[in-house]
Order: sequence, then structure tokens, then C-alpha cells
Amino acid sequence: MRYAPAIFVGRLVRFAARLRKPGGGSAVPGLIVNRIAPGYLRRTLSGFPQGLIVVSGSSGKSTTTKMLVAILRAHGVEVFTNPSTANISQGLTSALLEQADWRGRVAGDVAVLEMDEGHGALVMQGVDARIVTLMNVMVDQIDRFHDSEMVAGMLAKIAARAHEAIVVNADDAWLQRIAATVPDGVAVHRFGVSDAVMGASPRGLGYTETTTTRLAPGDGVRVEAVDGSTAVLAGGDASVEVRLPARGTHYAVDAAAAYATAEAVLGERFTPQTAADALSAIPAVFGRGERVRVRDQDVEFVLVQNPASYQLNVDSIAPGTDQILFAIGSDVRDPSYFWPTDASSLGRVSIVSGSKAAEAALMLAYDGVEIERVEPDLGRAIDDFLAAPPPADGVKTIIFSADAMRRTRAHLGLTGAE
Repeated sequence: MRYAPAIFVGRLVRFAARLRKPGGGSAVPGLIVNRIAPGYLRRTLSGFPQGLIVVSGSSGKSTTTKMLVAILRAHGVEVFTNPSTANISQGLTSALLEQADWRGRVAGDVAVLEMDEGHGALVMQGVDARIVTLMNVMVDQIDRFHDSEMVAGMLAKIAARAHEAIVVNADDAWLQRIAATVPDGVAVHRFGVSDAVMGASPRGLGYTETTTTRLAPGDGVRVEAVDGSTAVLAGGDASVEVRLPARGTHYAVDAAAAYATAEAVLGERFTPQTAADALSAIPAVFGRGERVRVRDQDVEFVLVQNPASYQLNVDSIAPGTDQILFAIGSDVRDPSYFWPTDASSLGRVSIVSGSKAAEAALMLAYDGVEIERVEPDLGRAIDDFLAAPPPADGVKTIIFSADAMRRTRAHLGLTGAE
């Protein structure tokens, strides 16, 4: 009863926001509810019968969360989760409001939440998690996170709220140091890649500091092999082949993280083949190698958010892809952020666009990429790109930063929950 007025106000705000902007305004109701009922988020997150599972880190948390939810649901668990863009406090509260009853209660056996590493450290104050999964530490959002030590410190605060287990990337040296500090009684589960998989990634996997040795067989869930969008995962006595939602070893690492976390959550109820089938059935997550049908043609969306994801995702684009739109938006305040990366494998880009189009074009030119046109107006660039004849090889591909992604989806009328 105590939160009924806040729920009522939040839903009115949500209704008004969506009247003004269909498909938008998702964070505003949560912001209002957090102001008038500051205890609602923490109390609700602590109320799920099988506890709270948190996924955080610099990169991969959206895909891993979706994979984990799919595995748990395939095992018959009722899961509450948040959309990938609702990973800060007001977004989390808005996601809860979507499914809360008039008393503020949310149905579900367990909550599986992606959390922004900075906001998660604040949200988790006073909230216990059953299990915390940490993906990696990368150079990311330098306007928010000044260095890797700062990011690792935030992740350590989130991990400290786990009372049953943490699940960590064995190939990330920062996370291994966090794992070494967990108190007695909190289990440590690990995931990682084999020597062969790491050896096939000459640029590495983007971690700020990679461990010198790989996870030994039997010490966790290990990516044994990656072939395009297919991977082999080995954990315990089982080895399974899974289809990934997009190409790239980093997606196989996400699958291993979800698989290892599901094992920790389910215990003896965990079935490897059920997990493999669930992983193989899920589509790409919101811009992460997502293939969308728009204007009677297939278009692939590739989101780049930091230098590591930029490099890994650019490297994963099929060689010879001959129609690419490259758009960098206002979220990249200083495009020199991406200069250490190498986009030469793209070969040619049809249009460079977004508010940072000139800077992006200069960066690509220095990488030896041929640029057909620079068009700062993103809407016009999208329309012209989609109006062009079909590519001779592959599908039309749009590479974008988060701001350009949101503007692209809005321009195309793709206003789903995420």
C-alpha cells in the first residue's frame, strides 16, 4: 500500500510521455517514482523468491543478460528482466513499473538485471544480490570513467553485494583480482576461452588487462572453438555446440558467461542441452549484430560503444561487404577516442554520417578506407542508403554509436521496448 500513490503517479507520467512521443519517455516515470518513493527500487529488487541476479561490466552485458534469461526460462523459471537500455536507476524503476501491480509488486521467481557499472554501484547500496556476473573491464566512456581502476572499483562494489556467488571472466586480470577478494562463503565461478580461441584473436578480446594464462579444462565454462556464428562451450563433463546471435568471439564469451551463470543459479536442475537449445534460439540484441527487415530489405545493425567493441565488431563484419553506412553521434564527445582502432578491413564505406561525420570520415581515411560520401544529416543519409540498389555481396550494414543508433531506429520507426 505504501507505494500505491507513487505507482499511480508513475503510470500517469508514462502515459503522458508516450502520448507526446510514442515509443519514448521510458526513463521519465522511473525518475519521478525514484524522487517521490526513493525506497521503491531497492525494496522491489529484494523481493523476488529466488533472488536477484546482476550482470555488469564494460561490454557484453545486454547480450549476456538476454542469453541468461532465455536459458532460465527454458528451464521453467519465471524471470523478470529489464530492457537493455534500462540499466540505470530510473530505467530499472520504469521497467519494474511496466509489470508492477497497484501495490508495486512484480511477479517472477527471480530477477535478472543488466546494470550499468557506474549506476549499479549506487543502486546496489542496501540491496543484496544472490549472484553477480562480471563481464570485463575495458577502456570505455572516458567522459564518465577516467580509467580502468575506476571501473574495476565500481564492479567490486557490485560484486560485494553477492551473498551466494560471483561469476567472472577468467581472462580479465582486473576481474580475477576482484574474485580473489570475495569473502568466505561466496563461491567463485569462471568462464573464459581456450588457448586456441585466444590465439585466433590476434588483437585480443579488448580487455584492458588480459591474464597470462587461460582457464584450465574443468575449472569453469570454456569457449573451445568459434567458427563464425557457431561456438563450442565446455563445462563440467558436457560439451555443447551453440549458434550465436551474431559473428564474433566476443559473442561466444557472452554465451559462456550466461551458461556459467545459469549453472550457478540452477544447480542440479541445469541441463546442458536445454541451455544450448535456448542459446541457439535467441536473436541478436538491439544493435549487436541485429538483422532487421526495413523497407523490404535486410539491414544489419552494428553498435560500437568503446574502442574495444569498435575493433571487435568491425573485425567481425564479413569481408567484401560493399554497402556500409557509418554514423557517429553526439554521444562520442571526442572522436579521437576511437583513433587507436583499425578499421582498414572495411575497405569502403558508402556514407559517413552523424553529428561527428567529418571527424569520423577523417579517421576512416587515415585507416585507408575509401569513402564515397559524407552526409552529416543522418535522416537523409539513411534514406539515401536504403534507396540504393541491393549490394552485390552480403547485406546493407549500418555501423553506429549509441546516439546514432537511437536516431536511426527512431527515423525508421523501430520503437520497440528496448
